[in-house]
Amino acid sequence: MSDYPFTPLAFRRFPEPEMRERAAKLYEELAARRSVREFSDESIPLDVLDQCIITAGTAPSGAHQQPWTFVVVTDPDKKRAIREAAEEEERKNYAERMSEEWLQALAPFGTNEDKPFLETAPALIVVFRQAWGERDGGRHKNYYTQESVGIALGYLIAALHRAGLATLTHTPSPMGFLEELLQRPQNERAYVLLPVGYPTDDCAVPDLDRKSLDEIRVWVGPRD
Repeated sequence: MSDYPFTPLAFRRFPEPEMRERAAKLYEELAARRSVREFSDESIPLDVLDQCIITAGTAPSGAHQQPWTFVVVTDPDKKRAIREAAEEEERKNYAERMSEEWLQALAPFGTNEDKPFLETAPALIVVFRQAWGERDGGRHKNYYTQESVGIALGYLIAALHRAGLATLTHTPSPMGFLEELLQRPQNERAYVLLPVGYPTDDCAVPDLDRKSLDEIRVWVGPRD
């Protein structure tokens, strides 16, 4: 027996037809999600961001360390500073850091070093990974932080989409400037920068196809 407290699992089973229906509906909803680079400056209900962030906080994490911090930026001056710093890094990326193969992979998206959405979007959510934490006056290691924060980010993107908000997973590399501009503690490392808002009325996205089930799923074992 464990020396630590356990609680009964509250788990709800569904009839198989309902299972299939629920799975199909979630697929349809998330399949409609697209990354957006053309944001309206229209304000959004900020309490919805809090609800989506607390949803992201329900994600599983290594040893339940919950090694994430979500910083919401709505201050115009701070957003401008983030844009300027991101564009400085991106100019170096496009001019010298990125290989020709990388640039060709990005070509269908029409991206460049200009990132106006970092100012236009009404909110930026910067997700930080906590490399280590503090407890009882001492430092403790956080386990599987990359994996844990990645799962929480997936929850967050899904929650924001379901709430009716558009997002973009933006990773200007390197991202150390975010830690400095947002005055984060030494144990936090920037993981992703997520502009959030409504798309413009004339927003267009690349015409892309997703891989089929047969291309992404390998089945090992019987199916009958």
